[in-house]
Amino acid sequence: MSVQSDDTSPKAPAARPRGWLRATIVGVLAIGFVGAAVGFVAFLSQLRGVEVKPARNADGIVVLTGGSSRVSDAMELLAGGYGKRLLISGVHPANATSDISRSLPDNQSLLGCCVDLDRSAVNTRSNAAETRRWVKDRGFKSLIVVTSNYHMPRAIVELSHAMPEIELIPFSVVGDRWRDEPWWTSGATLRLLLSEYVKFVAAEVRVTLAGLGIDLVPDFDQSTGSLPPRRPATAQAN
Repeated sequence: MSVQSDDTSPKAPAARPRGWLRATIVGVLAIGFVGAAVGFVAFLSQLRGVEVKPARNADGIVVLTGGSSRVSDAMELLAGGYGKRLLISGVHPANATSDISRSLPDNQSLLGCCVDLDRSAVNTRSNAAETRRWVKDRGFKSLIVVTSNYHMPRAIVELSHAMPEIELIPFSVVGDRWRDEPWWTSGATLRLLLSEYVKFVAAEVRVTLAGLGIDLVPDFDQSTGSLPPRRPATAQAN
């Protein structure tokens, strides 16, 4: 007579779908990395490698301070008749008009008659706010924008958002370092470009959300134009 054994040993627990979860996370990260890489390449494709004079004149010129030779290049455009007046946006309060005059000895007459200084802007967004106020006061309809080539994409995003009715004509300033060596051979330049790319993407996202009525970063009061306190002189430039 056979005796049927009673198997009462505990069963092994069902395996958790950890492999599926891990694969999903890796896939999402890979897609994000590829998307960021493609976006960075697209960002680089917007950067001019040489300086090209504007194709046409404009009512005014604005230069955003923070990079070498931006102001001098803007003054050359003003002297060449590309605009009626020039706004230098982001001048630190400690810098007097005489300081600017000493750095531009060949443009004394233009500084006295046709240049306005904005000492309120503290970043690219407030540059756009102050430029909008200046353009409105002057009744301008078109504007040449002068800033460094790596900063131009973000500047155009902010200025276009602040002044959608104004025609913007970019003039990208190309620094000596950019001309002398490829950006990928310089760690400092690569870090600058990656940092600017992140800021550009953040500006694009914020502006897109603002267009949907979602203002995540109220940097200044649109109705009064009030700006936050200026950062110390050691603050990072645009």
